[in-house]
Formats: sequence, structure tokens, C-alpha cells
Amino acid sequence: MRTENIILLVLVAIIAIAPLVMFNGLGEDDGYFGGADGAAGDAIEETGYEPWAESLWEPPSGEIESLLFALQAAIGAIIIGYFFGYWRGQKSKDD
Repeated sequence: MRTENIILLVLVAIIAIAPLVMFNGLGEDDGYFGGADGAAGDAIEETGYEPWAESLWEPPSGEIESLLFALQAAIGAIIIGYFFGYWRGQKSKDD
């Protein structure tokens, strides 16, 4: 393995582990890892806005909501991957 690859692997490991070490024990209650959706919702609520429509269906729990979001992302990735593979296969077939 080349030295450059080892250095890159070490840098990736440091970048991945550093936030976990720096924010160990701190969670959403402390203001960390809250995400943009939570901050936007809070900003909208501060203006006094009241929604004029309701959702047709609310997932029964946050886990189900996360599952549906992940399923949607997976289906989209499969479709995009299929078309990229199809186009690459067509290109290699023409060569």
C-alpha cells in the first residue's frame, strides 16, 4: 500500500472520529446535532404562524418516519444507479 493511501486513511479516520470525541455525551437537548429542520421549525413558531392544512397521515412513531425516509432514499438510489449502469453498459456495448 502506498504511503499516500495510508495518510489519506488516517485523515479520514481522524475526521470521522474527532466530532464523536469532541461532542461525547452532548446531544440534541444541549443544542448539538439538532439539524436544520428543528431550527427552521423553531424560527417559524416564533413568528406566530399557524398551519392552515394538516397532514393526511402521521407516522405512528419517529422510527417509522425514519424508515420511510430511508426507504425513499434507497429507492431513489436504486433508480439512479440503474440508469447510470444502463448508460455505461450501452456506452461499453457501442465501443
